[in-house]
Amino acid sequence: QVQLVESGGELVQAGGSLRLSCAASGLSFSMNAMGWFRQAPGKEREFVAAISRSGLITYYTDSVKGRFTISRDNTKNTVYLQMNSLKPEDAAVYYCAADPVYGTSDYHTASYSYVYWGQGTQVTVSS
Repeated sequence: QVQLVESGGELVQAGGSLRLSCAASGLSFSMNAMGWFRQAPGKEREFVAAISRSGLITYYTDSVKGRFTISRDNTKNTVYLQMNSLKPEDAAVYYCAADPVYGTSDYHTASYSYVYWGQGTQVTVSS
């Protein structure tokens, strides 16, 4: 049984930092690209960041570039999202997801490419 369990979400002031973690079990973690998505109330789920299976390649949506960093530790089956300089518009439920990455791509940004999803962790940013 595959499980992705996010943690680290909490209330933070604008300009602050948070580190989200996602612990994976029940899958070959190193064979999956990993992604972070977020969904704010009344909005569609959106892509935030992705990391290749090796961790050498990362990709970010424009709104978080330079502020967020995705990383992974394949020895711990865990992917992280370091979020700095948080803004009120970053507030959302954050989800991690696993992508088997069939084919030659290193990662995907479309949610339909991701097979397994966590339950989400709430990030609240006060202004």
